[in-house]
Amino acid sequence: MTAQNFFTRPAFTRPTHTRRAALIAGAAGVVLAMSACAGSGTGTAAGGSAGADPIKKLSIIVPANPGGGWDQTGRAMQQDLQTNKLVSSAQVTNIGGGGGTNGLAKLATEKDVNTLMVMGYVMVGAVETNGAKTRLEDTTPIARLTEEPLVLVVPSSSKYQSVADLVADIKANGKGVAITGGSAGGADHILAGQILKSQGVEADKLNYIGYSGGGESIAALLGNKVQAGISGVGEYAEQVKAGKVRALAVSGKAEAPALPGIKPLKDQGIDVVLTNWRGVVAPGSIDDAQRAKLTDVVTKLHASEAWKSTLTKNNWDDAFLAGDGFKTFLTEDIAKVKTTLTQIGLVK
Repeated sequence: MTAQNFFTRPAFTRPTHTRRAALIAGAAGVVLAMSACAGSGTGTAAGGSAGADPIKKLSIIVPANPGGGWDQTGRAMQQDLQTNKLVSSAQVTNIGGGGGTNGLAKLATEKDVNTLMVMGYVMVGAVETNGAKTRLEDTTPIARLTEEPLVLVVPSSSKYQSVADLVADIKANGKGVAITGGSAGGADHILAGQILKSQGVEADKLNYIGYSGGGESIAALLGNKVQAGISGVGEYAEQVKAGKVRALAVSGKAEAPALPGIKPLKDQGIDVVLTNWRGVVAPGSIDDAQRAKLTDVVTKLHASEAWKSTLTKNNWDDAFLAGDGFKTFLTEDIAKVKTTLTQIGLVK
């Protein structure tokens, strides 16, 4: 099969077989099944049933520096896939920069069909703001995994006691007030723009300083190099609990279990709700059979007790969606993000 765009052709398209080929295939299946029943061994290779040519070695691209949400997701996948013996080994490679678009460009040239790349809402926006040559439409969607609300924080010594205080200072001092978060055009950046837009503040007053890893934004906050920060609840929760930063609001529809008592933006007079989702895609050049194998591995990961524990530990909400459902969701989300970025002045 030649390489095709999985956004422009039906998923899991099967080659056309003659009736004779189908009968031969069916007979072969019966023989294999009988052989399996006759055998005394019960073990199978990692990641699949007997004769299924399972994935042994999986490569996971994390398109960000260590320390952020994508890195946490990739390494959690690595551990849980190996713990459940869904693959024999999984290797994580970090490729930071460009809101994930550097990693996306690497995926476009990837020859190893057993490769997954962590991505999500952040990358959808970064592709647009960076004018990336390689787009998510050039990949093979595999599954959406998680979602989580964002949290707006300030250094513990900050004069801001509420979101209203922060917004008022930006109105008065414009770019003299800096907000940090993930790479430009991502969920953190979009949330900052939406908060200001909802309060009648022009987009050109936003001074947003993006980093490709969560560790860098935390360092900027703790060093008082910026006045506020936005990131996923899972990334900042421990710093909030330790008293190193103070949370002003979360971006979901309700309070986040990891940060009880921190009110959502909408409960503070700011009509904004945004959650950050994450998922995985594969190289756009893989065929339908390989797509099915990767989807099967990720689906089994989602069903495992280890992954359920990972969700709880990291305060991630389960948002699993695979196959055509994820493909449709991603297509729609790309269109929505384009509109949002235009409305808040991040793209023309």
